[in-house]
Amino acid sequence: MSTLVAALVLLVVLLLLVLGNALFVAVEFSYLTINRNEVRARIQAGDRKAEALDRALSRTSTNLSGAQLGITVTSLIAGYLTAPSVGVLLSSLFGITGLPEHVVVFAGTTGAFILVTFVQMVFGELVPKNWAIAEPSKVADLVVRPQNVFMFVFGWLVSLLNASANQILRWLGFDPREEVANARSSQELAAVVSRSGEEGTLDAATAELVARSIEFGHRTAADVMTPRPRVNFVEDETVAELLELAASTGHSRFPVMGESVDDIVGVVHFKHALAVPYDQRRTTAAQEIAHPVEAVSESMTLDPLMRELRQPGLQMAIVVDEYGGTAGIVTLEDLIEEIVGEIDDEQDTTLAKYRRRRDGSIVVAGLLRPDELGDIVKLEVPEGEETDTIGGLIAEMLDRMPEVGDQVQLECTDREHKDEDDLPIPARLLLKVAKMDQYRVERVVVVRLAQEPEDDDDPDEEPVRYETVEEDGMAENQDAGLDTALKDGGER
Repeated sequence: MSTLVAALVLLVVLLLLVLGNALFVAVEFSYLTINRNEVRARIQAGDRKAEALDRALSRTSTNLSGAQLGITVTSLIAGYLTAPSVGVLLSSLFGITGLPEHVVVFAGTTGAFILVTFVQMVFGELVPKNWAIAEPSKVADLVVRPQNVFMFVFGWLVSLLNASANQILRWLGFDPREEVANARSSQELAAVVSRSGEEGTLDAATAELVARSIEFGHRTAADVMTPRPRVNFVEDETVAELLELAASTGHSRFPVMGESVDDIVGVVHFKHALAVPYDQRRTTAAQEIAHPVEAVSESMTLDPLMRELRQPGLQMAIVVDEYGGTAGIVTLEDLIEEIVGEIDDEQDTTLAKYRRRRDGSIVVAGLLRPDELGDIVKLEVPEGEETDTIGGLIAEMLDRMPEVGDQVQLECTDREHKDEDDLPIPARLLLKVAKMDQYRVERVVVVRLAQEPEDDDDPDEEPVRYETVEEDGMAENQDAGLDTALKDGGER
């Protein structure tokens, strides 16, 4: 009887050890997953409990070392007490069957270790871990005081062990840290925003706006500028001709060139042209009313460029390449559109940057950027290593000058749909050159190809072909808007 009583007492101790193990596991995962900024916001709101939690989080590494010590000690003692507690109780139960004593002892001990391992894993490890991940703030509030008491008693031992581990890290060339880094890189923030949009935590439009804002700082003037071939320069035009150009293009600002396109002497706004008396418009040159314009490097990032263009002036700059030549123009509206998307104002002509055909394909301008094409087809489209446009990407993949009829396939990623493992689905796009403007890709047909199983892939199979852009019965003049949609000769 005394043996059974002792076994029952040890069983109670064993259950307390499992509970202690759960406490330390909860400390470990709640301290790692909790949002430190949320804790600080609670402190500002006057939450006293959050102050104790913030002090604990300021010594995260030491507290985690204490949790690891607690987990190790409780697990070892629990394993040591398994046989004299649960093992004895199960052996007494099996002894009723009349089996040989050695069989009873073996069965009782084996069953005890299986049972205790199950209880320890489920209630001492997995339940507190999953709870801490699901509700880190709530769990951290519950465990912070018991953890502080444990650290008060055994802090000296934890500090000794932690110092030994940190010294080993220094010998290996690593710099140990006490706190978990709370700052996030822009890539991490973009991933968080994307995930929040997918899960519905953020509205899809809000998620897209935040993602565009994060990406904004990584882009350069070369990424958003209107390239030189698409710019409407004025040279010897009169004010009357300038107004006609503004009416036909929908643009409001035009760069004025001197001896060559690399010699930009200023920029003229159509409002300044309107200020010229009517009877003088055919005799006054546009250069006479031009205003100075800033020049910026094509490698300039958009944040400082935004600050510069927001200064009082014409909200436009000339983008120059590394050789000092004119690469294009950039306007304040171009930068704003990188964040909020396409903007149509009262000067804009209602032109589309792409056209969907009845067969499901899409016709786009060759000067479209890969990320802009990705927004249209809802895919993550790879960018060229040395080029910025779809036409340039095609030339890069062909490794020669493109010709009408050339086609390439792009391996893309469908971020909006996931497979059974919650991974992005691969997708393929077929790009075919439909029209050239001398040496520049003018128009491209885009087709999304079916993603077939690897076993069914036929290397000799011909991809879908589209012989002409107008094969669906649409007239050439119906694509006129597409040809001029990206022709941003000035701010619209």
